[in-house]
Order: sequence, then structure tokens, then C-alpha cells
Amino acid sequence: MKQARDFKPRHFGWSVEDKVATVTLNRPDRKNPLTFESYADLRDTFRALNYVTDVKTVVINGAGGNFCSGGDVHEIIGPLVKMKESGDMAGLLAFTRMTGDLVKAMRHCPQPIIAAVDGVCAGAGAILAMASDLRIATLQAKTAFLFVRVGLAGADMGACNILPRIIGAGRAAELLYTGRTMTAEEGERWGFYNRLVAPDRLLAEAQALAKELADGPSFAHGITKTCLHQEWSMDLDAAIEAEAQAQAICMQTEDFARAYRAFAAKQKPVFEGN
Repeated sequence: MKQARDFKPRHFGWSVEDKVATVTLNRPDRKNPLTFESYADLRDTFRALNYVTDVKTVVINGAGGNFCSGGDVHEIIGPLVKMKESGDMAGLLAFTRMTGDLVKAMRHCPQPIIAAVDGVCAGAGAILAMASDLRIATLQAKTAFLFVRVGLAGADMGACNILPRIIGAGRAAELLYTGRTMTAEEGERWGFYNRLVAPDRLLAEAQALAKELADGPSFAHGITKTCLHQEWSMDLDAAIEAEAQAQAICMQTEDFARAYRAFAAKQKPVFEGN
């Protein structure tokens, strides 16, 4: 098994401590926009997390008081317009599929992902937050799915599928049709953000939550994430059967037995993820 401590991503910050990996989008002078290379680097990293043993949760955040301003106007939008003008439909489709692959990689990696959002969280940045499992923000967070503002559909990187499930169909439709900014207070009230914290506590709060999850039954957390994803397309009977099978699998883990022994001894269980 490869160790995530050995990962060497070139286009964002990466650190691992106490089973928690921290991804830092670090182009603060431009509010941390994404490029062709950083999209691919993020996709490949989240894919690789399926095969590591030293990371149990992931925190993604941005440097310099902003989360992510979306695709870089000069390094992505400009080249895409040139593709359009040259009739390169294959190139455009290859790009949109690659960006969607990042979301699929995030949803399919077993580790819970926590987005720590401050300042600008726009376009593909809003998608990164949306594709995470949990989201913590500051009052300064400004979240916008602004694809319509550049002449594109709100249907980008799974937004029409995922966003309505988080905040409801009507609210998602408003944000995707108008491209307007969702305030932090709206985001918390609507369930997009799990909680709001002070800017100087944002990363620490996200990492503390990540550590709490990392210290839990991480195999079972992976099963929970899988069921949350797969059951979107199931009816209730199929979902109950899937969860029966999932829980029976978890009952075969040592963590399940550890929890029982700790309860019997009136102690707190120490989970090891197996």
C-alpha cells in the first residue's frame, strides 16, 4: 500500500498529520483558482486515496482568506474559448469530463472530506465544497455557482444532481439559474454549511472534526459514505437491504468487537479502522 505521506502533488499544498490529510489550494494572489494541471492533480490524489492506509479523513481549504475562485480565467477560460473558436468539440468535452472526474474521485474515495471555506467560493470552488462530505465556513464565505454568469449551464460537475440533495430543489434552482451569491448565513440555514466559525478558528475546527472522524471506526465511515452515495438512486426497499448487508459487513470488523468490550468495561472504545 502506498503511503499518503509520500504523495508529491505539484499544484496544491499537501500535509498529513494524525491520519488527517490537509489539501491547501495555494494561489492566494488570484484567490486560489484552478488550472488544467491542478484539476488533474486533485483528481489523481483523491483517486489514490482509495489505496492508502495512513489517511482516514481529508480537509480541503484555501490560502490567504479565500477558498477557491473557480477555473482560472486566463489559464482555463481563455484556452477553452480558443477551442470553441477552432471547433474543437472533442477538446471541450475532454475538459468537462476531466473536471467531472474530480467530483467522482471525491465521492468515491472512502475518506470523509471536510471543506473549510472562507471568502470567495465560486464556480468550480463551490463545486469542491459541494462535493465534500461536510462543510465548515466563516461569516465571510461567499458561495456562488456562477456558471450562468459566463454563459454556461448550471449543470456543471454534478451540480444539478448533488446540490438539490443538500439544500433542496427550489433553492438549488435559484442559485444555478441566477448565479447569485449564497451568503454564509443562508448556507448554514439551508444545510449547505454544517456550521460557521471565526476565521482564525476555521482550519483548526475543520482539522479537529477530521481528527474526531479519523479516530472513529474508519472502515465503517467508508461504508457510510458509500451508502450515502449509492442510495440516491435506490428505492426504500433496496436501500434497507443495502444497509442490512453493509451493517453485517461492519459487524465482522474488530472495531465492532472493540466497542462492545469497551462498553462492557465501562471504557471509551479505541478504534483502529479494521
